[in-house]
Amino acid sequence: MSLSPDIERAIEQRREQFLDVLFRLLRQPSISTQNVGVDECAELCKGIMEDHGISARVLSTNGLPVVYGERYVGEDANTLLIYGHYDVQPPEPYEAWVSPPFEPTIRDGRIYARGAGDNKGQFLCHILAIKMLADMGQLPRLNIKVILEGEEESSSPNLPAFIESHKDLLKADLMFAADGPGHLSGRPVVFFGMRGNLKMELEAVGPNRDLHSGNFGGPVPNPAWKLVDLLSTMRFPDGRVTIEGFYDGVVPPTDYEREWVGKMPYDEKAFKENLGITEFDGPKELSYYDKLMFQPTLSITGIASGYAGKGAKSAVPSKAVLKLETRLCYKMDPDDVFAKIKRHVQRYAPDVSIRKLAATRPSKTSLDLPVSRMMIKAVADAYGIEPVVQPLLGGSSPNYLFTDVLKQPAIWVTYGPHDENNHSPNENITLESFFNGIRNSALVLQRFAVMPKSELGR
Repeated sequence: MSLSPDIERAIEQRREQFLDVLFRLLRQPSISTQNVGVDECAELCKGIMEDHGISARVLSTNGLPVVYGERYVGEDANTLLIYGHYDVQPPEPYEAWVSPPFEPTIRDGRIYARGAGDNKGQFLCHILAIKMLADMGQLPRLNIKVILEGEEESSSPNLPAFIESHKDLLKADLMFAADGPGHLSGRPVVFFGMRGNLKMELEAVGPNRDLHSGNFGGPVPNPAWKLVDLLSTMRFPDGRVTIEGFYDGVVPPTDYEREWVGKMPYDEKAFKENLGITEFDGPKELSYYDKLMFQPTLSITGIASGYAGKGAKSAVPSKAVLKLETRLCYKMDPDDVFAKIKRHVQRYAPDVSIRKLAATRPSKTSLDLPVSRMMIKAVADAYGIEPVVQPLLGGSSPNYLFTDVLKQPAIWVTYGPHDENNHSPNENITLESFFNGIRNSALVLQRFAVMPKSELGR
């Protein structure tokens, strides 16, 4: 069963209407890290849901609000929980944008705006599909719940407490989300989990002020060198991390996951050309996808010390700051990993301070569940091409809140193009990707609604 011809016609006939709603959403800034326009965007999302037949309300958290909506038909119906986030990354640097970030513009078949791909353009597909099917009398008997977060781009600091205190409200048979870029091959990706994330800040302090590097350089300790020397103790030249116990608890992929990984397309030359690199990092004996999904990482995401402007400045800096991040494999505990890294720092550089900035636990859903097989088939039928099935995404999200706290399967599909430039200037989503997303959401709603109760659950 694929989408009926009348639904295909309805999508074609409503193209301008769909774009009008999307553009209204994209014009509203919602930068969570700066708290710019977030409350206004929450109200806008509430209004859009209500306009599309979903009862909605804005719920407070200890930080920025959550928008919750539902369409309830009865206890006997299956229940689908849709997740998305309405907050966006800061648009800076503005000068790198071809058109202003909050003035959506169509160029060469793409919609350019901050949030076009991450995540407004993707979560909106679900809402548009719901209203379209309802208007046509083809919305199946299904309980639908929608949760739109306002802090995902800030590592979701208040979502855990919100989820914990709203377990009954968010109870469902499946969490479904659309987020992320598609595969370089042009195929959509269905993924079933994500690595965890641990963000840290390290600080080394030297003299009480910047000093002349000629008059004081040599005897006076340089905090930048303290961090460089510390970093050199943290990994081998091949990229393996030296921190004691770092790889403890790493769970290898299952045979079924290995089977799907073996089907994932991989063109090493194309990947490198797309990224503008000549070599991949990490142990040579591990494959690209092993390193991306089944191994933890230790990454320098920022380092600042001294003068880095035009020309030169002869001064020993008084302070050096390092941003460090790990991506954690399934079942790794971010608190445990932080404790190990902290012990390593205390051993090799006891005067360097370290603090945890944020953490997200890893999680995954089995690919072998009936609902997982349903999703893979629905995406294949909606797009007319087999999706790339990825057991785990290399990135991170609050996925664990659905799998571990709410105890429900969680499945994600990428509606964006592979080059959506999320988190970068000129973020975009193609018109084709946007309308394909609506098509896929409609088919998932229809397929999930008729699944037997006996086939639901984890």
